[in-house]
Amino acid sequence: MSPVSPAAPASGSGASPAAEDRDALPQYVLPLLVRLERATPPGRTDALETSARAVLTLLADPRVTEVDGEWAERVAAWEDARIRKVVRRARGGEWRRAGELPGITVQGREAEVRVFPPVPLDGWPKELAKLQVSGTDLEETDEVGAPEPGLPVLWLNPGLEMSAGKTMAQTGHAAQIAWWRLDEVQRKEWAESGFALAVRTAPADVWEELVRSELPVVRDAGFTEIAPGPTVAVEGGTRYCPTPRLRRA
Repeated sequence: MSPVSPAAPASGSGASPAAEDRDALPQYVLPLLVRLERATPPGRTDALETSARAVLTLLADPRVTEVDGEWAERVAAWEDARIRKVVRRARGGEWRRAGELPGITVQGREAEVRVFPPVPLDGWPKELAKLQVSGTDLEETDEVGAPEPGLPVLWLNPGLEMSAGKTMAQTGHAAQIAWWRLDEVQRKEWAESGFALAVRTAPADVWEELVRSELPVVRDAGFTEIAPGPTVAVEGGTRYCPTPRLRRA
């Protein structure tokens, strides 16, 4: 199992370069690291939400948004090619050493996820390259209720079984699609909320409606764990991230 997730173009996301054009460019990957201590693993949904928020936090960072930002060129090169994210896990000393590398740590209710600026596909820092990508299967530590009204929701495909690491990469893709849809004012408002959002598994009948709608949908390229196809539908909120929403009777 590997949480490596090259994203195919998202439906409803507008024009994008042809796959062969993206493949011809230098390839980068966005490293994500989840803290996974043996005694205190985070809840699955909390980890998925924190991963999405970590991606957004990096995209909103001045080191990315400013023209001469330290990470701006690397993020632009990463977004021009295939959008790859890799989730690895660490604990104890591994986590502390990884924390010394340039990056941003985002705290959830229980989960801690550190996101790093993109690196070349074959140019991982040694502190991250040796960390494992498998074994990120998490259980819920608390009851997961209905999403808070007004929040954007990243709806998971109920027909897929994915490791937590793979799913964290997918929610990161979904959050990035939502970010691309927003103007600067909307991005600022969402950032000031700490990128409030929810991740939930869609009921089977609702999932079919989500996929048929005009909502952005992440479509995985199918290189790891699952066959190519839709993984996450992005439904906008009324308080933050006012992207399209499902019309309900």
